[in-house]
Amino acid sequence: MSNQRTHILLLILSFIGALPVLAGPPFLTDDPQPVDYQHWEFYIASQHTQTSGGWSGTAPHVELNYGVITNVQLHLIAPLAYNVPTTGAAHYGYGDTELGVKYRFLQQTEYLPDAGVFPLLELPSGNAADGLGNGKAQVFLPLWLQKDWGDWTLYGGGGYGLNSGTGNQNWNFVGAVLQRQITKSFLLGGEIYHRTALQTGQPDDTAFNIGTVVDFTEHQHLLFSAGRSLDGPTDFQCYIAWQFTFGPEFFHSVGHWFGH
Repeated sequence: MSNQRTHILLLILSFIGALPVLAGPPFLTDDPQPVDYQHWEFYIASQHTQTSGGWSGTAPHVELNYGVITNVQLHLIAPLAYNVPTTGAAHYGYGDTELGVKYRFLQQTEYLPDAGVFPLLELPSGNAADGLGNGKAQVFLPLWLQKDWGDWTLYGGGGYGLNSGTGNQNWNFVGAVLQRQITKSFLLGGEIYHRTALQTGQPDDTAFNIGTVVDFTEHQHLLFSAGRSLDGPTDFQCYIAWQFTFGPEFFHSVGHWFGH
């Protein structure tokens, strides 16, 4: 096998081997735009939250999005989760799996925004006793809108979360992101959102994040955001991810290399 083919194989294997997550990377608020038809988004990501009760998050989680048909995206998040309370034992293991389908039913015009729905299902695959999962399935039913003006983009919306189980309660989320493409390869944005409590006796959370996307190449991107509560329990939160985007031409190129 040539050195070039060896490098391609190692690259693919490195992605495979690297293999409460509500997110429109790098923000919690999402947008209505699905991945293009027959295109993929692959993330190796990690997110972290600090409250008075300790640290929790993912280290890492894998996110995969695929444009199955025009205006429809399939979505999967598979996380390795951790929970480090201020008192008691720390735990690390597989967390709750997230599945979803994003559907854009309205494409923006000069006067109308993009509009889409993105129902999400959180499967209780993590160990709730160790703080690595919710213990019961959750469903989030949002509506997202987006409008672009030159280098500026405004998107947001909200939804309703169904959260069964002892001590849990249904919740609401509303958020907005304003971002600007500063240069061809550098985007900067800010987010503010409000989420009601997911558990009885817990406070609501109004928080903000500042985030960026850096495009190193057409296919490789760095995403980062950080923030905290303005009124709520979150002392600090951050998200970082390496994103790899590709379409059918990627598989054609790989097939070409291995075929010769």
